[in-house]
Amino acid sequence: MSLIDSVNKRNIPDHIAIIMDGNGRWAKQRGTQRIFGHRNGVSAVRAAIEASAELGVKYLTLYAFSTENWNRPKIEIDALMSLLINTINTETETLIKNNIALKTIGDTQSLPKAVQKKLGEVIEKSSKCTGLTVILALSYSSRWEITNAAKRLVKDYTEKRISMEDVTEEKFSSYMTTQGIPDPDLMIRTSGEFRISNFLLWQLAYSEFYFTSTLWPDFDKEELYKAIIDYQKRERRFGKISEQL
Repeated sequence: MSLIDSVNKRNIPDHIAIIMDGNGRWAKQRGTQRIFGHRNGVSAVRAAIEASAELGVKYLTLYAFSTENWNRPKIEIDALMSLLINTINTETETLIKNNIALKTIGDTQSLPKAVQKKLGEVIEKSSKCTGLTVILALSYSSRWEITNAAKRLVKDYTEKRISMEDVTEEKFSSYMTTQGIPDPDLMIRTSGEFRISNFLLWQLAYSEFYFTSTLWPDFDKEELYKAIIDYQKRERRFGKISEQL
C-alpha cells in the first residue's frame, strides 16, 4: 500500500524546497563515475515533480547547482551542463502537457549561453501554465542573493527611488530572486547531511526541515510522501504559543 493514503490532502505544503544531495555517493557505491549518479538523479527529479503536481503543491524549488559547484572539476561541470540541456529538451513537452511552469533563481547569467538559451525557451513556453511551478536554483547561493539584493536596494536609495522608511522586510524581499514566490513551508535534504548549504537563508526562516539518509537518486514518490506526512505532524506556531493558533 502506498503512503499517499496516509497523506492529509487538506494540509499539503504550498511550497516545498529540496536540496538534492547524494548523487556522487550513489555513483561511488556502484563503482561508477559521479555523472552516472547525476543522470540517475533525473529520475528522482521527475518523481518529485509528478508527486508534487498530483498532490496540489503549488511551488517546488530544486537546488540544482550552487555557486560553489563551479569549483568542481571542469569535466564534471561540463557533463552537468550537458545533462541539464538534454533534460530540458526531453522534459519540456511533458511539463507543458501537465500545466507545469518552469522558473529559475540564481546567477543564471554565469551559466553557459546554450543553457541560458534552453532555459529561456522553456520558461517562455511554460509561462502560461497555471499548475505547479518548478523553480530551479542554478548558480545559486543565498549569500550571493542577499548581497545582490542589498546592492540593488542601496542603488535605489542612492538614486532616491526609495526612502529609509520604505525599507521593511517585505521591501527587502522584493529585491530577492524569489520575489513573488512564497517562502517554503517544507525544506527537504537528502543523503543524511544536516545543513542547508547556503540555500534560501532568508526564505527558510520559518520553514519546517526534514532530513533523510536516502541518496537523491533513490528518492521516489514514497520518500516525498514520508516527508509530507512528517511535516503534517508538526505544529507551526510562527512565534506564537499553541493556544493562540
